[in-house]
Amino acid sequence: MSHSLHRSGSIESQKHDFVWFMYQTKGVNDKDIKPKAMIYIEAAEHQGSENWGDVKTGPITRFDAAEIKEKISDKSRIRGVFTKREQVIGFLKEVKAADVGQSCIITGLLSEVIPCCHEAGVTPHSANFSLGVWGNKGILPDEDTLSITTMCGHHMIPPKFVQYVVDQVDKGRMSPEEGAIKLSDFCYCGIFNQVRCSEIIQDICKKKHSS
Repeated sequence: MSHSLHRSGSIESQKHDFVWFMYQTKGVNDKDIKPKAMIYIEAAEHQGSENWGDVKTGPITRFDAAEIKEKISDKSRIRGVFTKREQVIGFLKEVKAADVGQSCIITGLLSEVIPCCHEAGVTPHSANFSLGVWGNKGILPDEDTLSITTMCGHHMIPPKFVQYVVDQVDKGRMSPEEGAIKLSDFCYCGIFNQVRCSEIIQDICKKKHSS
């Protein structure tokens, strides 16, 4: 999905950031979604998906998983994140075996995702690419802030709130993990990687004291 393609930050950091989706096509396979979604969720949970959600309810960082599952409807969009290649491979194998007839989408570095597909015995149907940022880049937040805000594809995380959270962590008023959860709550899709975010926050704080 295009809104998940613009995640920024170092290549090494992005190697631990994979987004998964289950998508239906209007008028083709958009009925009786809940049992199919539950199969995807079960596979994601089995592989230890660090975050997932339904945009109609929200992510597991903010809502109980049971509540999200209960509210799944034909309008739901199920999405989540992994931090390891092994999780992606296992997830793809389970989804392929289930064969529920829904589109499965994985977003990440192609150098990581394509080998995962091959190892899982999956041939990608197509690939979308981000062509980067165009226009006046001078009005964008700094790269560290963008590496966090771009993990919400709909850009629901305010850059100034990121900077506030980083400042609170730097002052010892909250842990990096607590700060990452606060930021993840803004991304209702469930594709915000709070594990990676915590690591980025720690790196930002280290750089502030080493400069």
